[in-house]
Amino acid sequence: MGLKQNLHSFKEKNKDKKWLPAFSAIHTFLFLPNETTHNGTHIKAADDLKRTMNTVIMAMVPCLIFGMFNAGYQHYLAFGEIEQATGGFLSAQFWTLDNFAVGFWKVIPLVIVSYVVGLAIEILFAIKNNHEVEEGYLVTGMLVPLIVPIDTPLWMLAVAVVFGVVIGKEVFGGTGMNILNPALTIRAFLFFAYPTWMSGDKVWVQGAVERDQMIAAGQNVDAISGETILGSLAQGKEVAYSIWDMFYGLIPGSVGETSTLLILLGGLFLIFSKIGSWRIMLSSVLGALAMGLIFNGLVSADVVTEGSKFYGLMSTEFWQHLLIGGFAFGTVFMATDPVTASQTNKGKWIYGFLIGFLSIMIRVFNPAYPEGVMLAILLMNVFAPTIDHYVVQGNVKKRMKRVKAKVA
Repeated sequence: MGLKQNLHSFKEKNKDKKWLPAFSAIHTFLFLPNETTHNGTHIKAADDLKRTMNTVIMAMVPCLIFGMFNAGYQHYLAFGEIEQATGGFLSAQFWTLDNFAVGFWKVIPLVIVSYVVGLAIEILFAIKNNHEVEEGYLVTGMLVPLIVPIDTPLWMLAVAVVFGVVIGKEVFGGTGMNILNPALTIRAFLFFAYPTWMSGDKVWVQGAVERDQMIAAGQNVDAISGETILGSLAQGKEVAYSIWDMFYGLIPGSVGETSTLLILLGGLFLIFSKIGSWRIMLSSVLGALAMGLIFNGLVSADVVTEGSKFYGLMSTEFWQHLLIGGFAFGTVFMATDPVTASQTNKGKWIYGFLIGFLSIMIRVFNPAYPEGVMLAILLMNVFAPTIDHYVVQGNVKKRMKRVKAKVA
């Protein structure tokens, strides 16, 4: 109650109310809004924007925690200090405090920088434009650390967050007005501004002896690198991981994108809570499978010969594309963004199918950057309004034909 009383006192004492948005942001984060409407008809529901954002965050928390364990596991595995996990998802070699400690101290700074910088920009724009701070960045702030390489420098992430929030969101009017997914805008900026850090073929591993040896040899490094599955396939190399490793997530990759199992569970949770669109998720999977089948058919027909730079990813079983890279994570948590996705039901089917189709196409035809889901979603963000426009116009024409038929 003290904070609520302070809010009322703050409004009374500050005539220009310049800093009210910043104060209200803290207030509404801790309490329900104490202002209600009294006139007119309103739809009453238990959910609001804050609850919706928190629900999405809860769906991502398992991926975040798993990513911390996986970072430590990949570190110790790379240096030969542990054997490769043989017990699958419940392997005792994976769920250890040592693994978690290594990952925690590397991932948490990414989360802190993402939220501190992003929310600071949001509050500054709210103060400048004299409007309330929206809760939209709560999800973006969690998405960003999960989709970037774990070794991304903090200053680089801060610069990208400023760009993504300002250019990808605030210039369009803030939460609910942006046409591009802010998290993917941040990821795209990192990729195009710092391509050597975001190529997708390197995994951060905290070193000790090996690092000292490299420094002694005159190399100024603090890590060693290993290839992701997509990086290996893009170069036509053999993959040393089983299908179950890919499904469970015991593979190299970005923090939150490796465990298809946990992403699937998060997707089911979003569908159950009616926040994520099952139409977009399902159609994206169908689009990816369709493109994968086409590439498998080209390889079977000897259109593409072994040794070609496209062969490794083209010959990958069509369904395995769902388990590797960031496809599953992008489909569940970013393609379904209600602001930037298609709004009509038929439009969602078209929108999702094209995301899946283009993701695998970009993945195969761009060996320098074999992860295509980011670019596919951003491209379809741009076309989502056009898809909805033609769907609505098509419905209008059908209804007009029915009316004319009845009149005639």
